Amino acid sequence: MHITPDTLIVFQWGPVLLNKTILFTWCVMVLMVVGSWLITRKLSTETHLSRWQNLIEVLVTGMRDEIRDISGQDPGRYLSFVGTLFLFIAVSNLLGIVPGYVPPTSSFSTAAALALCVFVAVPLYAVSQKGLSYLKEYIEPSIFMLPFNIIGEISRTFALAVRLFGNIMSGTIIAAILLGIAPLIFPVLMQVLGLLIGLIQAYIFAILAMVYIAAATHVQRKEGEAGRQSEKGDLSDG
Repeated sequence: MHITPDTLIVFQWGPVLLNKTILFTWCVMVLMVVGSWLITRKLSTETHLSRWQNLIEVLVTGMRDEIRDISGQDPGRYLSFVGTLFLFIAVSNLLGIVPGYVPPTSSFSTAAALALCVFVAVPLYAVSQKGLSYLKEYIEPSIFMLPFNIIGEISRTFALAVRLFGNIMSGTIIAAILLGIAPLIFPVLMQVLGLLIGLIQAYIFAILAMVYIAAATHVQRKEGEAGRQSEKGDLSDG
């Protein structure tokens, strides 16, 4: 039993090797790119829509609503990043029903890479909205808090990666054990449970990413709300 697909080597030529984590990650990426092109090439504004366009509109609308509820901001600036995280993890996990396929999210390297993307995105979004003044938050209330705030950011990123890796990897191992014990009873149930867990983990990862970004940009949002209230007060006084 292999705990991680990193150890499953598909091809090796000298120091260059291709393991199943890399192989299936690129397979998911190609599938998403080609699928997106096929679905969106014939988008329609008519009343009669295709099943795929209906599905895409439901997904996009749902993600926009979730982002708006969490951040209280325009979801447009976050949709591409958070939505891509959700779709990549969801597709990676849902393909687990394909024989021979191993979810790349069951590799800690993939989970760490996704968490690292969130780690970089949080300050980038914050700086893009607040400016470099956001960096002052790392030394508040005093400069002695700088190492603790940095450690907090790193530990949060590590926890995000471990949560995704641990849940997907443990689900894969449990399924393998149960299938070995009773291969005629558990296969269908474990496949359904695996699909459900995969979707839940994709949702949790995307939600946590949005929560971290919203927490980093909350001052800007409050200032914007205060500005709008001040403008309303000025208009009413006038």
